[in-house]
Amino acid sequence: MSGFSPRLDELIESLRRLPGVGAKSAQRMALHLLQRDREGARRLAEALQGAADTVGRCRDCGLLTEAERCGLCASGERDRSRLCVVESSADVLALEQATDYTGLYFVLGGALSPLDGLGPEELGLDRLERRLAAGEVAEIILATNPTTEGEATAHYLQALAAEHGVRTTRIAHGVPMGGALEQVDPGTLSHAFMGRRAYEG
Repeated sequence: MSGFSPRLDELIESLRRLPGVGAKSAQRMALHLLQRDREGARRLAEALQGAADTVGRCRDCGLLTEAERCGLCASGERDRSRLCVVESSADVLALEQATDYTGLYFVLGGALSPLDGLGPEELGLDRLERRLAAGEVAEIILATNPTTEGEATAHYLQALAAEHGVRTTRIAHGVPMGGALEQVDPGTLSHAFMGRRAYEG
């Protein structure tokens, strides 16, 4: 806390809520907005207020959207037989930008973590089970993060899909393109080695 301005302190503390933003970064951002870009600060405040008031979750997949159903779920162009399960809306954006995937998504909003109070109900897995039971989904693609919680979630989802006779696949995790084996961490290298597949040249 600066001790000079309660409003400035409040702004800095609010910016610190953002992931990856520490005290010094938050202070730099706050001072920049107030000293050099007041119009930008006002636009940012309006955008945040508007988003907080109007953006919710798609009733079908959980993606952040202003509409009842997001544009992907409402589209008639998507393959409704494939469902990619991810942890966050950011994962959907990353996959849409990096791949040619044309199916639908299911956004969990996290991963199973009993210590954090995140169980099947909190992740909306009852909604996912209803979709699987409806018979439209032929394959679920597990795209949870390669963390302990992400792997536990993937195992849970695989068992859920098996109960409904739905094929399950898992995205590959491993050595990044252009990476050198000696620079890859042991966990990633082990995962990549265990997940090896036939080479087709």
